[in-house]
Amino acid sequence: MNKKVDDIIEQLSTLNLIDTALVVKKMEEIFGISTASPMMTVSAIPQSSAPVDAVEEKTEFKLSLDQVPADKKIGILKIVRTITGLGLKEAKDLVEAAPKIIQESITKEAGELAKKQLEEAGAKVTLK
Repeated sequence: MNKKVDDIIEQLSTLNLIDTALVVKKMEEIFGISTASPMMTVSAIPQSSAPVDAVEEKTEFKLSLDQVPADKKIGILKIVRTITGLGLKEAKDLVEAAPKIIQESITKEAGELAKKQLEEAGAKVTLK
């Protein structure tokens, strides 16, 4: 290939997705061409200043006790006490106040374990 073309391609390869989209858009305007494909057009690319590849994975979760059947309340109450470390009265108040968040800022593994225990006891639980 031509040295100029190789240099341009090398420079383009260092651009992030948004800058590349801007280059393509500018080339379309200047040269009157269209690079649109049936799947996606340049205007469909988000015009954000944040890097596209910086997707943050959620690391903290909330465990919500959504529903407690009356006939399963005692078993669920025991598990809530174990999970939260609350006293009997506090855990009872929490269970009776469902739907209620019973744990915040927990790991996914801990949340899934607690959710499994509560569901096995008959509660309806959500991990958010």
